Amino acid sequence: MTYNPPKHHRRSIRLKGYDYSQAGLYFITICCQDRICRFGHIETGKMYLNELGLVAYNEWAKLPQRFPSFELDVFQIMPNHIHGIIVLNEFPVGAGFTPAQNNHVTPAQNNHVTPAQNAMENMAIHIRATARVVPTVSDIVGAYKSLVANGCLKLFKKNNDTMGKLWQRNYHEHIIRNEQSYMNISNYIITNPANWDNDSLK
Repeated sequence: MTYNPPKHHRRSIRLKGYDYSQAGLYFITICCQDRICRFGHIETGKMYLNELGLVAYNEWAKLPQRFPSFELDVFQIMPNHIHGIIVLNEFPVGAGFTPAQNNHVTPAQNNHVTPAQNAMENMAIHIRATARVVPTVSDIVGAYKSLVANGCLKLFKKNNDTMGKLWQRNYHEHIIRNEQSYMNISNYIITNPANWDNDSLK
């Protein structure tokens, strides 16, 4: 199929210019492809997880072990999507930086290394020494989607079944800017199973 810009262009739904590694609270929604109910079912207002739902739950719960300065707040696995609030904290002073390694070769040690090459190596060392490794929201969501997809795929293969695409390509996020917004969103997440019949993502 030939690439058609008007047809195939995908617009980013991220906020242009916003630093998604900065401290703050973010309301995240991740949907299954075609909104297929993969993770369980809702009965009398309660969510019942199946095997795939347990994978989605456990991988979300383990995310703080994988990323620095990151916490989970309320979250809910739904039949075909997940809602959660994630917290990026201020990055600790001195953390997240790779110490410079004194392993470069100087011209005096190797006649084949020019001063320009040595300067470039020193610059590369400096960049490595000052590079931030603070995770962005995209890093966290991307890792989560990959971990869940891999875990679910193993279950499908175990049953000699084909999974297909698990997740919708993108995800939705909302920056929580005040306490009232936090309270409203938290309540929405907690009561989401009880309101499943009216859920716009159903």
